Amino acid sequence: MKVRDFESCKRSVVAEPGEVSRSADTGVACGNSFGAQPILLAGQVVHSDWARRMLTFLMVIGPGIIVMVADNDAGAVSTYTQAGAQYGMHLLWLLLLLLPCTYFVQEMVVRLGIATGEGHAAMIYKRFGKWWGLFSLVDLLLLNFLTLVTEFAAIALAMSHAGVSPYLAVPLAAFGLILMIATASYRRWERATVFFCGLNLAWLLLAFHLGPPVGTIARHAFLPEIPPGGITSGLMFLVIAIVGTTIAPWQLFFQQSCIADKKLRFKDLQWSRLDTFIGACFTIIFAGCMMLVGGALSRAGIHYFDPAQMSVALGKLHGPLVQYTCLFLMCNAAVLGATAISLASSWAYAEVRGWRSSLEHSVKDAPGFYAIYAVGVGLAAAIVLIPGAPLQLIILSVQVLAGVMLPSAIIFLQLLLNDRELLGDEYVNKPWNNYVNWTIIIVLFALSLILAAQVLAPNLFPS
Repeated sequence: MKVRDFESCKRSVVAEPGEVSRSADTGVACGNSFGAQPILLAGQVVHSDWARRMLTFLMVIGPGIIVMVADNDAGAVSTYTQAGAQYGMHLLWLLLLLLPCTYFVQEMVVRLGIATGEGHAAMIYKRFGKWWGLFSLVDLLLLNFLTLVTEFAAIALAMSHAGVSPYLAVPLAAFGLILMIATASYRRWERATVFFCGLNLAWLLLAFHLGPPVGTIARHAFLPEIPPGGITSGLMFLVIAIVGTTIAPWQLFFQQSCIADKKLRFKDLQWSRLDTFIGACFTIIFAGCMMLVGGALSRAGIHYFDPAQMSVALGKLHGPLVQYTCLFLMCNAAVLGATAISLASSWAYAEVRGWRSSLEHSVKDAPGFYAIYAVGVGLAAAIVLIPGAPLQLIILSVQVLAGVMLPSAIIFLQLLLNDRELLGDEYVNKPWNNYVNWTIIIVLFALSLILAAQVLAPNLFPS
C-alpha cells in the first residue's frame, strides 16, 4: 500500500454561496493543496493568501475538535467534578500534563488517516491479520456499547432532576441521535456536532461565576502540589481515572474514520494538526472548568454522589439558572459522547466487513452502516429504561475494559506509524516521535493495569 497522491483534487468546482471551492471527487479544499490557486467564494474569486488559508482551515476543521470535546462525555463530567469536589483545585496541574499526551496520540491518528484514507479497524486487519483485527474490533464494540449505556443513563438522571420523565427523555434523545446521521451528508452531521461542542463554552461561564479568582486558579494549574492528606489509594484511583478519561480507545478509531470519510489529503495535514491541537486545548480547559464547578461545593462543605445531585445542590446555593445549566451541560456531554462512540463502532464494523461506511451515503445505499448505529443506540437506550438495570456494574465494566484495551490500541497505532511502506519517509514517525509515544504508552499501560486491578479488587491498595 502506498501513500495517496493529490491527483483527484485537481478538478475543482464552483462553490455554493458561502462555501469554499472543493474538489469534485473528494470535497477537499483545493486552494490549500495547490498553493497560489484562487478560491471561489459565493461566485467571487478570493486572491488574499490570508483569506485563502483561513477558508481552507474552516473547511478542514471538525474531526479534531469533535473527537476531543466529545471525550468530555457524561463519565468525564462525573470524574472531573468529583476531583474538584474532593480535592478542590489541587489536581488542576495534572490536566496541563495531559495536554501534550492527548495531542501526540491523536496526531498519529491524523497522519495515519490522511495517509491511508481508511479507518483504524480496517488497517489493523490488513497489517496485523484477522486474529488481532478481530480482537481489537470485539473489544471496541463491547466497550463502546457499555459506554453508550452510561451516556443514556446520564441523560435519564439529568432529565429526571429537571422534572422530565426518563421514559420520555431517553427515547427522544435516541431518536435525535439517529436523526443526526440520517441526512446522507457528512457536513450536516459535522456542523451539528460542532455546534454541540460549542455549547461547552458555558462551562467557562459557570467556572467564572462559581470559581475563585483567576490568580488562584493559575497558581494551582502551574504549580504541582499534593492535596492535603497526602497520597492515598483514593487519590491514586482518581488520578488514574482522570488519565483514563482523557484518552479513550474509541477516539483512535473515530478520528481516523472521520478523516477518511471527510477525504482529507496531505496538504490538509497542517490544518488537521491545528484542528486537533485546538480540540485538545478545549478539552483540557473544559475539564478544568468542571473541576472548578465541583470545587464550588467542596468549599461550601457539601457532598454529592453524581453530577445531577451536584446541579441541584448548586441550584440551592446559586439559583435555578446554575442548576439547569449544569443539567443541560450534562445532557449535552452525553449526546456528544453518544454520537461519536456510536459512529466509531459503525465505521469500524462496516469497514472490516467491506460495507459502504460513509455519512455521504443514504440509508438505502449503506443499510448495514446505519443499522449498526441505530441498533446500538436503540439497545443502549432500552437497557437504561429497564427497572433495576445494573448500571453501576456496567460502569465498572467500562473502566476495566478500557484499561485492558487502551494500551493495545495505542501499540497498534504506534506500529502502524513506523510502517514506511504505509506512510513513506516523510510522514513516518521520527525518532523523537517514538521516544515520546513509547513513553506515553508505557505510562498508560502501567496506569491502566493499576486501575483495572483496583476496580476488580478495591481492597488491594491500602488507604
